[in-house]
Amino acid sequence: MNPLIDSYIQYISAIRRYSPRTQSIYRDVLVEYAGYSLESPDDPEALAASLVPSSLRNYEVHLMEDRKLGARTVNLHLSVLSGFCRYLMTQGRLKSNPVRLVTRPKTEKRLPEFYRDEAMEKYFSETAHAASEDELELLRTLDPGEELARTLYERRLRRLVVSLLHASGLRRAELASLDVRSLDRQRNMLTVRGKGDKMREVPLIPSVVGEIDLYLQAAEVFFGGVPEAGDPLLRTPAGRRLYPVYIDRAVKAELGALPDITGRKSPHVLRHTLATGLLNEGSDLNSIKELLGHSSLAATQVYTHNSIERLKAVYEKAHPRAKDPSDIKPEK
Repeated sequence: MNPLIDSYIQYISAIRRYSPRTQSIYRDVLVEYAGYSLESPDDPEALAASLVPSSLRNYEVHLMEDRKLGARTVNLHLSVLSGFCRYLMTQGRLKSNPVRLVTRPKTEKRLPEFYRDEAMEKYFSETAHAASEDELELLRTLDPGEELARTLYERRLRRLVVSLLHASGLRRAELASLDVRSLDRQRNMLTVRGKGDKMREVPLIPSVVGEIDLYLQAAEVFFGGVPEAGDPLLRTPAGRRLYPVYIDRAVKAELGALPDITGRKSPHVLRHTLATGLLNEGSDLNSIKELLGHSSLAATQVYTHNSIERLKAVYEKAHPRAKDPSDIKPEK
């Protein structure tokens, strides 16, 4: 491994507090660039010397034409290299950022996907039994080793994963990092550790807090002990803290069974759904920004596009003259 790459990954881990997944992505990009551009990929001096516009353009062409990568992925590679170059500038190894002189491929702007309110209401209605006190009482009568006990516990857990993501707009890593002490029942709030190790408070509606309480009682029965403050709030049937792949599978399993919920079944679409719904109900962008843990308002403004499309649809349906354009007659 190139020592410059190692030092940069250590920097984004210890100083920037990037997640392990982000660190892995950054490392893979830099290792791939070094392997393509250098005869000796482990040579730090050669790596720094290679970071010039011509080499970076050649690498960009390689990604698009040889690797057949899409514009978004190519832009990700260039963004990682740009951050690496900025780091090398602070180390005195580069005088300027050469990535700024490279023309990036254009990408189509995609509006955030979201689920319709009616579809989500139907999901919560049809799965209410999984979060009910009746199923909790049934679980109490079973041996934790029985298959039915595992089924009841995991069904409740998966439903709560969807409930929390839909109610709070948390990212996957944020949901997985929640501890028992993260929940403030008196104030109906969650304390969340977000990107860059930034802490924020996220409000919860009382019904979701109640669902969490019933889940914790189910976990106490299933695992045979009262969870402590520092224990994970949500645990897999094996007793482990939730992890990204498990959360993805839980969302797909829960939402995939409903034909009314179309498109991708992912935690991030649930996050988009909350943001879009709040904006449509009149919440201001700054409040949504704080709720979602965005570092800048620009990241939040993308949701206004969905609201504008909805406004246009309402306008065209409700405006008297929009119903019949034939009343527009040319002057004689």
